[in-house]
Amino acid sequence: MPNLTLADLTGEIQANVRAALAEDIGSGDITAQLIPAEREAQARVITREDATVAGCAWVDEVFRQIDPRVQVQWQVRDGERVSADQTLFSLQGPARALLSGERSALNFFQLLSGTATRARHYADLVEGTGVKLLDTRKTLPGLRLAQKYAITCGGCHNHRIGLYDAFLIKENHIAACGGIAQAIAEARRIAPGKPVEIEVEDLDELNQALAAGADIIMLDELSLEDMRTAVRVTAGRARLEASGGIDESTLRGIAETGVDYISIGTLTKDVKALDLSMRLSL
Repeated sequence: MPNLTLADLTGEIQANVRAALAEDIGSGDITAQLIPAEREAQARVITREDATVAGCAWVDEVFRQIDPRVQVQWQVRDGERVSADQTLFSLQGPARALLSGERSALNFFQLLSGTATRARHYADLVEGTGVKLLDTRKTLPGLRLAQKYAITCGGCHNHRIGLYDAFLIKENHIAACGGIAQAIAEARRIAPGKPVEIEVEDLDELNQALAAGADIIMLDELSLEDMRTAVRVTAGRARLEASGGIDESTLRGIAETGVDYISIGTLTKDVKALDLSMRLSL
């Protein structure tokens, strides 16, 4: 599946920000009203740790929706590696707007940069192997596309977006359909143009999936030896994806078996937000 780009996300970013501002500001920021409406201010946002950044467009949209007079000046761009204490962007405009938008803007940027940073760490671990690391559907509700975009900023890749854009036939689907061949045949009938991926748990099931013409075959917790055998047996007839129980200690070895993809839920599920700080001056 193709990676998401910002061009795909204009409406999504606007909707994400509307929801965040409605949640945070609601009927109005009563604390910001302590400041005279005409007062101008400047601010700069720094990172307290090394990272790969993502989410510039969400920050821009926060201040555009709050007050288009706010000027955002970026010193970094999505996908760039940054160092602790580096200034990421500066703001200038009405003080009320800067303070009202601070939390929502930083929430987006710290989450998406945290996602990109984790993706970059994992991508670095398999550098030179040729494997593509894929995200999963283990994302924050309402922010799936945002997190999947951040994954690409960190050098990893997008799996299917949801349950609608590709088949992923797992053990329970296979059982309900009566077998691997039957499940793949039914998928082709329902949506002929959609990619068909099926999960297998051993080499016998791999051969069944190959015979049935699967596009992608997910190797669920196979041993390294069986993965190498699967690559040899498949010989390019389908793409192979390793999945299940993969962590930093096993990642490189799996990548070196020759599989095409490795899917890892932790890329989006276990993200630590980037530590950011905004400093205001009048």
